[in-house]
Amino acid sequence: MLTCAITMAMLTACSTQKNTSSSRWWHAFNARYNTYFNGSEAFIEGSQEKESQHKDNFTEQLPLYAAGTKSGRDIGKDKFDRAIEKAEKAIKRHSIKRRPQWTKKRRKTERDIEWLSRREYNPFIWKAWLLLGKSQFQKGEFEEAAATFSYISRLYATQPAINGIARAWLVKSYSEMGWIYEAEDVIVKMKRDTMHYRAIADWDYAYCDFYLHNGKRKEAITYLKKVIRHERRKKLKARQWYIMGQLLAEEGDKQGAYKAFRKVVALNPPYELAFNARIAQTEVMASGGSKKMIGKLRRMAASDNNKDYLEQVYYAIGNIHLMKGDTLKAISAYEEGNRKATRNGIEKGVLLLKLGNLYWQRQQYPDAGRCYGEAIGLLDKDRKDYAEMDERSKVLDLLVPHVNTIHLQDSLQYLATAPEDVRNAAIDRQIELLKKKEKEERDAQMEQEAEQKQRENAQGNANNNRNDRTNTTQQNTPGGKAGVWYFYNPLTVSQGKATFERMWGKRDNVDNWQRINQTVVQLNDDFAHNNEEEQTGTDTDDTTTETTKDDGPTTKSNDPHTREYYLAQIPMTTEQKEASDRLIAEALIEGGIILKDKMDKTEECCKYLERLLNSWPDYERNDETCYHLFLAYSRQGRHTDAQRMVKRLQERHSESQYTRLLTNPYYLEDARWGEHIEDSIYAATYEAFKKGMNDVVKANTRISDERFEQGNNRPRFLFIDALTLLSEGDTKGCISRMTEVVEKHPTAEIAEMAGMIIKGVRQGRKLQGGGHFIGDIWNRRMTENMADTINADTLMVEQDANHVVIMAFPSDSIDSNQMLYELAKYNFTNFLVRNFEIAVAENEGLSSMTVSGFTSYDEALQYRQQLTRQFDALKKENKNIRLFIVSEQNLQLLGTTFSYAEYDEWFDTHFAPLAPVEQPLLNEPTEVVRKEVETEDDDGDNEQEEEEEENDDNMFDFDEDFYR
Repeated sequence: MLTCAITMAMLTACSTQKNTSSSRWWHAFNARYNTYFNGSEAFIEGSQEKESQHKDNFTEQLPLYAAGTKSGRDIGKDKFDRAIEKAEKAIKRHSIKRRPQWTKKRRKTERDIEWLSRREYNPFIWKAWLLLGKSQFQKGEFEEAAATFSYISRLYATQPAINGIARAWLVKSYSEMGWIYEAEDVIVKMKRDTMHYRAIADWDYAYCDFYLHNGKRKEAITYLKKVIRHERRKKLKARQWYIMGQLLAEEGDKQGAYKAFRKVVALNPPYELAFNARIAQTEVMASGGSKKMIGKLRRMAASDNNKDYLEQVYYAIGNIHLMKGDTLKAISAYEEGNRKATRNGIEKGVLLLKLGNLYWQRQQYPDAGRCYGEAIGLLDKDRKDYAEMDERSKVLDLLVPHVNTIHLQDSLQYLATAPEDVRNAAIDRQIELLKKKEKEERDAQMEQEAEQKQRENAQGNANNNRNDRTNTTQQNTPGGKAGVWYFYNPLTVSQGKATFERMWGKRDNVDNWQRINQTVVQLNDDFAHNNEEEQTGTDTDDTTTETTKDDGPTTKSNDPHTREYYLAQIPMTTEQKEASDRLIAEALIEGGIILKDKMDKTEECCKYLERLLNSWPDYERNDETCYHLFLAYSRQGRHTDAQRMVKRLQERHSESQYTRLLTNPYYLEDARWGEHIEDSIYAATYEAFKKGMNDVVKANTRISDERFEQGNNRPRFLFIDALTLLSEGDTKGCISRMTEVVEKHPTAEIAEMAGMIIKGVRQGRKLQGGGHFIGDIWNRRMTENMADTINADTLMVEQDANHVVIMAFPSDSIDSNQMLYELAKYNFTNFLVRNFEIAVAENEGLSSMTVSGFTSYDEALQYRQQLTRQFDALKKENKNIRLFIVSEQNLQLLGTTFSYAEYDEWFDTHFAPLAPVEQPLLNEPTEVVRKEVETEDDDGDNEQEEEEEENDDNMFDFDEDFYR
């Protein structure tokens, strides 16, 4: 009994509900040496794992923290999860929020007031809070980290040291998310306060990180110097010196950058970091020492230690040549780096991007397309220049086939007219190049296989041998595993691709790729199609015979190492020459349009189209050619040449749609303001349609017919006109207009609805005319018949059930993405202790954002009231947005059994009269101050204990934060 009594007394004395000197000491001791210790060890292990495993992208500005990169966020994740778990456990078990009793007989000092106004009395628990925030930061969960550090800064508002450290980490979290304005706001507020000396180091890191993300290099350099002085870890110090070199190079201080990179090497960091520092030194060297640096780089390329970094070496050589203005040597160096690269990594991607840009500038579009196409798969989509590269690659995918067609057919036509000895000499050169290329590929493959075999032998042991036998057995099974498809095994697929490229080279994914003469294939396909419709059976047999002759597997004509293979592709006959001319003409007009519209290269466009007009004046698409030349000349300011194209259209293509377009008296007005005029006319037409003004709708549709036949709103005009005809009882006219929408504008959004209407009519359904129904979204519901609603569920009045707040608006009235961003930002900044989820939906013109996480109607009501008062985006779009409070049970009926308008009417009847709760339910609850009652247990609290309470902050002093 005595033992039980002592145990109960100890447990009572150590409860978090009792705030005495002994209880604070006990919980601080347990928090530190139990849960916190394990969490801190996990955090240190995760940080070391991130430091050793993270691979930096040295082709870009390095971030201060590896957690800011995609590749670095997942490293050590399990360790940080454990640290978070332990920190949360320590806070939950050992946090003391109860205020101590004041029993002294003297007046309270300023220090006493500060002590009694605290919201946390465990003198060690702040370390658990910081561990929680730092672990979230290192995981890349910056929003959660920001919320944690923001809460710490409020929780320890009266303790400058802890508050300063928390706010420094808050700035880092905002900076990593790109929330520059929020980070700057914290910095400005911090400048007004006195910074505690214990938080200075953390703020130096915070300032450096902030200025790096803000692009202010000079300020970043200032604080980076302080960061380097604080840093004690050798590898991170070397990395920070590398960042310093990058910043100084960007600022033009090449001498300072050279010294910074030299300090990186002097710290003896890992080989990759030291190698990149040496490469960077060559890029910031003085221009007079370029020859010496190129020699140094070539010696580095010859070293076996650098065989996996050759793309970087030759990239640096190319940069030096480019700096000297020698573009051809730069291209040669880049191509050699691409050819000798052994890794398909970011470094190779950057080299290909640089090479592609040079080819783009030199108008060598096939080579540019090849480089961009390879670089896209190697570079991160977050790069600033990725979008431009991706757009260029897409455009070149359209242009390059036409450029290649022109070049190939021109070369073949030249060879067709050249003397036989010249033709044979050109073919022999091509064969020699092919043999040389195949030999190089064989040698490279043999070398690669030898190295692979050598590595396997070096690593071989008994266990590996058994694994090898198992793998061999699996590889003999299709797909590498029993019962697994071939293409599910990436190793087998890659080997198959390599074998195919060695045999056939790199080829586009097209049909008939093995055919010798692609022109003949095209002609035969067209000829066969015509035979099916017009020719007799005998003619079809002749065509089949001819095709069979072309497809016959003659050894020499199928072997690219023989002259016959190339001679079969040369257009020697009149028919082949005409087919070749047609290919060139098609490529010229299509390529010219792409150059003008997609690439804004009007000068090159004019060269293509002028050649087409001059070489093939009777080409059937020359009316279109004249039209595009007119646009290109007009854009260049060559108005005389532009009018010459109009005159040619009138003389040679008087019935063309392009002639009608350019001779339209409104053409100049439409060319300048046509898009805006059409938008205005459509808006007026839509309003007239809603009001039932059919005459206005028809008149505006006629304007669209005459002036905006190719306008962006053309399908909408047709659709509204069809509905107007339907309202007048003209069902056939309605269907005719709907059909025009589907056939002429199949990609338009409204075409899907038009197609559904046509399909319904063909299935026997009858159209019923009526007024405007498109915009009446608030009265729309899935269950249209009253009979369906009789047996449906009814709306329930549940005040204490889970509720959601729905923000609904017409889809075409508001930018949904921008509204989602504004709403998420509003929730995050105003409700830090609540985690509201936002679900986005769109249904037939009505968009909605559902905010969930409310445990009662009163909470949802307070949220809606606060949103209405404070949410700026809602105030701007007040006319288009409607807010609804719905229980989760009633949510299933909204929009299906009951329309929004019906629900709103029901809500006004059952919920609107309820009195709102005045107590704030969404914000963090204020601490309830309870009146202390003296009991027998409190008799031991004397003045000596109170003095200990005042000074127990020193129980656990600040220690050096190893991972800032």
